[in-house]
Amino acid sequence: MPGSRSGLTLRKRFCPQLKLCPMWSRSIFEWHKQQDRLRSAGGSELCGGNRAQQFPQICIYKMLRSGFLYTAHRTTLSKHLGSFLEEVANGKKAVQHTDSMGNPFIDRDGPVFRHVLNYLRTGELQLPDDFREAGLLRREADFYRLSQLVEAVVEWENQRAAQREPAFLEVTDSHERSQGLKVYCSDATFIEKVKGRLVQISKSRLDGFPEEFVVSSNVIQFRHFIKSEPGSRLVLKEDSTFVCTLDCLKLETVMLALKSGFKLVTSLDSSKGSVVAAEALHFVK
Repeated sequence: MPGSRSGLTLRKRFCPQLKLCPMWSRSIFEWHKQQDRLRSAGGSELCGGNRAQQFPQICIYKMLRSGFLYTAHRTTLSKHLGSFLEEVANGKKAVQHTDSMGNPFIDRDGPVFRHVLNYLRTGELQLPDDFREAGLLRREADFYRLSQLVEAVVEWENQRAAQREPAFLEVTDSHERSQGLKVYCSDATFIEKVKGRLVQISKSRLDGFPEEFVVSSNVIQFRHFIKSEPGSRLVLKEDSTFVCTLDCLKLETVMLALKSGFKLVTSLDSSKGSVVAAEALHFVK
C-alpha cells in the first residue's frame, strides 16, 4: 500500500533521530507525514516566500558536543507578545539556521532553556534548591525578551540572599599539647573544603583527611603533623612534595576562606604584619 510504504520511508528517515532525542513526540512524525502529502499534492502550506514558517517545534542545541531538542506547542511559545520565541513561532522573525529536519536552530544554552520553557508553560519560576546558574538564566531570559522572567529571576536571587545565614570562621593557634592549629566555622561546608584540600601520605599508602583531627562537623583541631608511622606526613593535594607546616596550613585556610566569600574582621597579635603570624583570625560572611 502506498500509505504503508510512505510511512515506512518516514520511519527509516526519522527513526535514527528518535533514538537521539527521547522527547521527540509522535505529533512531529505526523507533521512531517502531512507535509510529505502536501508536497506530493502541490500544496501551498509548506514554508516558502513570505509565508509564516509553521514550525512544529523550537529546537535549542547545546553547542560543542551534545544537543538538546525541546518540543512545545506554538501557543506556549506565543504567550508573551513581542518575545523572541513568539516571533519565531508565529513566523514574524525569520530563522537563519535549521537542522536537517527543518527545525529552527538557536545557538543558546541548552540545559538552561528548560527553565525558560517551564516558565512559559506554568507562568511561575520553579528552580531546584541547588540551582547555581541564576545569572545565566537571567541573561537567557533577556535574550528571549522575557522581561517578566528576568524580574522573577532577580526576585528569586534576592530571596536566596535573604535566606542565607551569616557564617563565622575562627582560625587560632593552639598550645594544648604542641604547636597546632584550630579551625572553627559555623558553616560545616567550609570545614569540608578544608578537609578536602588535605591528604596524609606515607611510603606505603595515600590516605584521606586524618579523622583524628576532626572534633566535630564545625571544628578541626590540628595538634601535630607527623604521625607515629615513620614517613607519614600531612600534605596539600597537588603539592605532595612538601610537608604541610603550620604556616602553610594557616595560609591555605585563609585563602580558602577568601575564595569562599569570607571577610577578615580581626587579626589578633599580628605584630609582624603577616597573616600567618597572627594568633587568631576572625572572618564573617
